[in-house]
Amino acid sequence: MMMKNNKQKVNLVKRIFLRATAITTFITAICILNYGCKGSAKPEPVNSNFGGVQVGTTTYSFRSMPSSAEAMLQYCLDAGISSVELLGNVIESYAGLPPGPPRPAWGVELTREQQLAYDSSMAVASEIQREWRINAPMTKFEELRKMYNDSGVNIHIANLSPANWSDEEIDYAFNAAKALGAMGVCNEIGEEACKRLAPFAEKYGMFAIFHNHGQPADPGWSFDPFLEISPAIMLNFDAGHYFGFTGQDPAEIIQRHHDRIVSIHLKDKTGPDSDPPNKNMPWGQGDTPIAEILQLVQSEGWDIHCDIELEYDIPEDSDAVAEVKKCVEYSKNILKPR
Repeated sequence: MMMKNNKQKVNLVKRIFLRATAITTFITAICILNYGCKGSAKPEPVNSNFGGVQVGTTTYSFRSMPSSAEAMLQYCLDAGISSVELLGNVIESYAGLPPGPPRPAWGVELTREQQLAYDSSMAVASEIQREWRINAPMTKFEELRKMYNDSGVNIHIANLSPANWSDEEIDYAFNAAKALGAMGVCNEIGEEACKRLAPFAEKYGMFAIFHNHGQPADPGWSFDPFLEISPAIMLNFDAGHYFGFTGQDPAEIIQRHHDRIVSIHLKDKTGPDSDPPNKNMPWGQGDTPIAEILQLVQSEGWDIHCDIELEYDIPEDSDAVAEVKKCVEYSKNILKPR
């Protein structure tokens, strides 16, 4: 009877051991797959520098998706992006900027009373936001930078668009950009904006970076007068808009102003004389010389960020992250190691 009991105990111990081993093996496998256990393998850091050319994106590319700073970081990682132009709404929302009133829905026409009420609410919100900006500590911006950098993503431009802000708010914008590790603050190009931001860029030893849309198609328009205002003025040159509005090769502008260009926005568009004209297309289906631009930057060894700006219609079975990832692969296939 004693032997039988001992045998039963041994068999029970064996069953417990085998079950525990199986559970441990299963948990270990899950941990390895999710890189979640101490001592397990970790994923390779993201790197979108191909053949010496830093490919990145603007977070405007992900405007169709939730826009928290944490979400934007994950989109970059999922798309294989290691450098980003971060838009002001993402930056300031993370830092705690009090929100303004919700904007009217696109295409909805307000009555006079509704417009007056909205304008009044905006004026109040703008003053509250101004007070917040001029008193905001830099700790949240430093925290934001660390979160991105620790994941292998660099913030190269802070797109805060502060040209119409008060002097104190512009000081805040450049301090925030510096805390983020950015090269400077971005704004839409214009004479008043350039004259307004240039002294602040000089003061902080940073850049006032200006972005174009269709302005180059205006008769007699040139980047030269803006660049002459100050050496602290640089370009966030939108090659896609330039080609779509003018039909001219962006390479001429890039070659002439390469030492004044921080970044190039890349998108594939049809030209102004095409049918349809000036239309955003999936990469490789438009007429913008994206490959030639990337190869030019690579062959010359210029330190210019080449940023994907996703503007074409996203297919129903896809999302912005998947489409940006396609643009990353497109760029990678063009840029061979030197």
